[in-house]
Amino acid sequence: MIRVGSIVLRVDDLQRQAEFWAAALDYVEGRTDDDFILLRPRDGVGPNLSFDAYRSELKIPPRIHLDLYAEDQAAEVERLIGLGATEVHWDKRPADADYVILADPEGNRFCVVDAG
Repeated sequence: MIRVGSIVLRVDDLQRQAEFWAAALDYVEGRTDDDFILLRPRDGVGPNLSFDAYRSELKIPPRIHLDLYAEDQAAEVERLIGLGATEVHWDKRPADADYVILADPEGNRFCVVDAG
């Protein structure tokens, strides 16, 4: 049996990114090093999110991104923007799309999907 244990993001500002995503997902810090922070779900359910302080170029569009499912999409988008996310406008997004594209403080894109 195999499962996703951790999703790893390469970041410039390790502490800022860990703080943003911990607040966004209600995750808590697990293992940390000078150049690595692992966040784990507070309730123990779901994959970890890890941050590796390693300079890499941001690719647009990204090859991979997170889809976050929200019961109250509008409230979650507002909350995430308050934490430092920005909305990404994409001219190919369908008018009836069930997702909103956001970017974290370093520009890594993710979607907030209406699961309600």
